[in-house]
Amino acid sequence: MRVDHVVYAAEHDGVHATAERLAKLIGVRPVDGGVHPRFGTRNVILPLAHERYVEVVEVLDHPASDKAPFGQVVRARSAAGGGWLGWVVQVDDIAEQEQRLGREAVAGNRHRPDGVELRWRQLGVKGLQADPQLPFFIAWEQGTPHPSEDADTDVTIESLTIAGDPDRVRDWLGLPADYTSSVIDFSFVSPHGTPGLMAVTFETPQGEVTI
Repeated sequence: MRVDHVVYAAEHDGVHATAERLAKLIGVRPVDGGVHPRFGTRNVILPLAHERYVEVVEVLDHPASDKAPFGQVVRARSAAGGGWLGWVVQVDDIAEQEQRLGREAVAGNRHRPDGVELRWRQLGVKGLQADPQLPFFIAWEQGTPHPSEDADTDVTIESLTIAGDPDRVRDWLGLPADYTSSVIDFSFVSPHGTPGLMAVTFETPQGEVTI
C-alpha cells in the first residue's frame, strides 16, 4: 500500500490550462491522458519521480459523469472553483480492501493518445464523497504501464497537508497514513469547513513548491 497519485480538479478554464499552470509551478511536462469512458471524465498527467504523478481531471458533458461517483466528485469540485480533490493509494490486491471495507471495486480504463490502454480497478470514491480527507484505492491491471513512466524529472511529492483526523484516515486505511510512504510527510490540520486534501508540497530542483 503506497501513495500512487494526487488528484486536482480542473479550474474554470479547463483541464489543459489548469495542468499547464501546475506544470510550470513545479517544473514538469504535462502529458495528455485521455478519456475515462466509464466515469465521464478526462485527465492530463504530470509525471513525477518515485512512480507517482499528479492527475489533473475534468468532467465531460456525458451521462456517465452524472452516474459515476468519480464524475460526480470531479464535477462538484470544479463547480466550486477547482483545486485538490484527493489522494490515491495503490494496492497490489484490491480484493483485500473490498473484503475489509465491504464494498466492491469498479473497473476503469482510458486510452492514451498513442492508443495504449490503461486498465485498473478503484475502490472508495464514495468514501471520498462522504469524507474528502479519505483517499481512495487503485490497483493497476497486470501489464498496464504506470502513468509516471514518462517521467523525466527529479520532482517528487514532499508532503501532503490534510484537513482532517489522522485516526479517521487510519481506520479507513487499516494503518497510519505515513505507512503508505517512507518519503512523504503527512500533516493533519483541523478542518475549517470541509475536510480534505488542502496542499501538496513538491521537492523540485529550485526548492520546495507548495500548491
